Amino acid sequence: MTVEQTLIQRSNNCCELCKSEEDLSVYEIPPVDGADSDKSILVCNACNAQILNVEEMDNNHWRCLNDSMWSPVAGVQVMAWRLLKRLSSESWAQDLLEMLYLDDEMQAWAEADGSDDVEAQVPTKDSNGATLQSGDSVTLIKDLDVKGAGFTAKRGTAVRNISLTSNPEHIEGRVNGTRIVLLTCFLKKS
Repeated sequence: MTVEQTLIQRSNNCCELCKSEEDLSVYEIPPVDGADSDKSILVCNACNAQILNVEEMDNNHWRCLNDSMWSPVAGVQVMAWRLLKRLSSESWAQDLLEMLYLDDEMQAWAEADGSDDVEAQVPTKDSNGATLQSGDSVTLIKDLDVKGAGFTAKRGTAVRNISLTSNPEHIEGRVNGTRIVLLTCFLKKS
């Protein structure tokens, strides 16, 4: 049986991400080391185009990940994690990402998509020039108005377990129970 036939049978002839039944094709999940049904998923043209071209991403289309992230197929879970990570500026996507559990091996696979190479070259630094890593704690050095949340993040507030973003001048963290993006120029490493 070919990879495509295996995927069609596994997915009941529908996109494994959004459940569309039209224009299906095999998507090999990077890093690719040969054709393998365990490292591939069946996707529709709409999903495939958005996976390959970040600028075409329709955030509302990916609300389907709410269902597909629970798939028993490792490749579907990995793609759901990668897509939710891209959409993490959306609160609903961040909430789903926080619910999605991947074991260590699958987490390493999800993070090994090659898109982090640029991020690794440009380190994220605080206002004093100290390099920040995911999971670090930082302290605010200025009062910041949090638009849309209706509060002011006060100087001296500790933000624990931060997440890095694709922009080295931004980090994500929770302040007053709300996940927000913070500019690194207003932070110092704790």
